[in-house]
Amino acid sequence: MDKKDILKQERDAFWRKDIRGKIKNKDRTGLERVSMPEEDPMIRRRSYVEVNKGLTPETAMLEARRCLDCANPTCIQGCPVEINIPKFVKNIERGEFLEAAKVLKETSSLPAVCGRVCPQEKQCEANCFYILRLAKPAVAIGYLERFAADYERETGNVSVPETQPSKGLKIACIGSGPAGLSFAGEMAKRGYDITVFEALHEIGGVLKYGIPEFRLPNDVVDVEIDSLKKMGVTFETNFIVGKTSTVEDLKEEGFKGFFVGSGAGLPRFMGIPGENLVGVLSSNEYLTRVNLMEANKEETDTPILKGKKVAVIGGGNTAMDSVRTALRLGAEKAMIIYRRSEEEMPARVEEIKHAKEEGVEFLNLQNPIEYVGDAKGYVRQIRVQKMELGEPDASGRRRPIPVSGSEYLLDVDTVVVSVGVSPNPLIPQSLPDLETTDWRTLVVDDESLHTSVPYMYAGGDIVRGGATVILAMGDGRKAAEAMDQEFSVINERASIKKG
Repeated sequence: MDKKDILKQERDAFWRKDIRGKIKNKDRTGLERVSMPEEDPMIRRRSYVEVNKGLTPETAMLEARRCLDCANPTCIQGCPVEINIPKFVKNIERGEFLEAAKVLKETSSLPAVCGRVCPQEKQCEANCFYILRLAKPAVAIGYLERFAADYERETGNVSVPETQPSKGLKIACIGSGPAGLSFAGEMAKRGYDITVFEALHEIGGVLKYGIPEFRLPNDVVDVEIDSLKKMGVTFETNFIVGKTSTVEDLKEEGFKGFFVGSGAGLPRFMGIPGENLVGVLSSNEYLTRVNLMEANKEETDTPILKGKKVAVIGGGNTAMDSVRTALRLGAEKAMIIYRRSEEEMPARVEEIKHAKEEGVEFLNLQNPIEYVGDAKGYVRQIRVQKMELGEPDASGRRRPIPVSGSEYLLDVDTVVVSVGVSPNPLIPQSLPDLETTDWRTLVVDDESLHTSVPYMYAGGDIVRGGATVILAMGDGRKAAEAMDQEFSVINERASIKKG
């Protein structure tokens, strides 16, 4: 009897017991949460192999058995795209993996992506009954989401969500990041003729240029995009709305509605001396050169600084991606410099863990105040000041306060600044009636995400200033629903008028 037959026997026995009412919640809660298999740190720190290897069918079914199928599934409330979590998890428990993947696609356009990069520990899993009531590890919803999506892709049985008959209305989506892709998928389901305009030569936005392949392989993103194409979504690359064509030009071409999901691609710097030295660059540029322009490959001519002593300034996921990329480019010493303690770091716990395993040095409660260069204008040192934590600031985190007399010099040859990004002003500049905030983000209605311009909605980083993939996707879905309602009301009024 092979492994597959043994698994089938175990599965059938479990369900026979369940049908007889003998599977009690205590049997489920007694199961331990599964662990995610990972590539060895010493191998992966010099390789772009994906760190997390994914669950096997056996471990996925075992983890799914922990789900209590709550009468009030609070996990769904924690999901920005409102995936029916108990439904897809129970499909996995029964071994119906393809059905589980279909459930995910009912509300999510990028399940394989979300299963890898979403902070489930702060969203769906944080609202799991295990966390809320039992003080035990939550059901590994993110691991299971990834498993179902990967199983579908790897078996070649990729399902395409059904779409309604064409409404004959052209809709433009500006940007192909997670907000735009989510919006496009939802509008395609509703029967709209949707075109996504992407400024770069690759579709995917931050999923392609911002997240390294050791965390999110490009082929995973490409399969999700291919599903959208099969739903009828059209993509145009190398197209800058506001330059290649204006919104008014697109209106003349027949586009009736617009969604702005162009992200936040302008890097921020700290405004300290030495930022213009050679070797000081933004995380945006650093990661784009590697992830999108393949500067890490010998056959490419894209230049990249492969420093031996690399310092990354910041404590978010992008900072972790940058410092781990530095290792893979050959850095002998890769450091995170962060002005607060590790507890205040916005990066996912998993990303911090992986970085430490790979040999990243963490210099917490420290802050750069000057970059020092040599006679040729190359950065050679950072003047660092130690910090201590005071009272909480507006973000709820304790405010970092400089420690007098604590300055010292740190040797470096590359500095990557990862302290935030701002939206590109191109679209607001081309639309004088488009209202923006002091931070250059777009002003939208909280419920509908409608901007100050008629028939124009927006979501993702251009509204939030910086957000997770899943929050951006939630915006895209929410805007699609609101736009659909707006056009439905218009059509209804037109029908009444004709009648």
